[in-house]
Amino acid sequence: MENEKDKGIGLVKTIVVYNSKTGFTKRYAEWIAEAAGADCLELSIAKKKDLTSYEAIIFGGWACAGSIRKISWFKGNIDKWADKKRIAFCVGASPIDSPEIETALNRNFNEAEREKVTVFYCPGGLNYEKMSALFKLMMKMFVKTLKAKKDKTEKEQIMIKMLSSSYDISDKKYIEPILQCLKK
Repeated sequence: MENEKDKGIGLVKTIVVYNSKTGFTKRYAEWIAEAAGADCLELSIAKKKDLTSYEAIIFGGWACAGSIRKISWFKGNIDKWADKKRIAFCVGASPIDSPEIETALNRNFNEAEREKVTVFYCPGGLNYEKMSALFKLMMKMFVKTLKAKKDKTEKEQIMIKMLSSSYDISDKKYIEPILQCLKK
């Protein structure tokens, strides 16, 4: 009898592990898991599980100042999972066409790690209502600093407008490259 999970992409037994702060990364993880017929676990739960039976492990974390949060867990297991497909994605507040994304993604993995992991970016947004007081304060201070700057560039003016309130630019279409990678 056909198992429900076997209806996913490529019939590869897959798990999506995620770390989410305000819900955007969780949303993407759930979209990927649903489309791929994969299991989906929050990082704190996945850390306690044996993942050796999976053929593909996808990690999703949220981006903060160019770093993927909690990526050290995934990176610490890259070599242990040498026989598995390893994919990482991060979700951030920048639009998909932001030129800084590629640089930021590359900063999170050294050259040897990049040969073992395929990395993707998914635009999410900002949700001030779900942010901790510390992160909310940090964001407000950053915006205030940008506003106070004289001779702002057009890019900085756009950034001020974007970061001044909550917004959501997430879209299921951004999981397509991840699903295509999983199929290969």
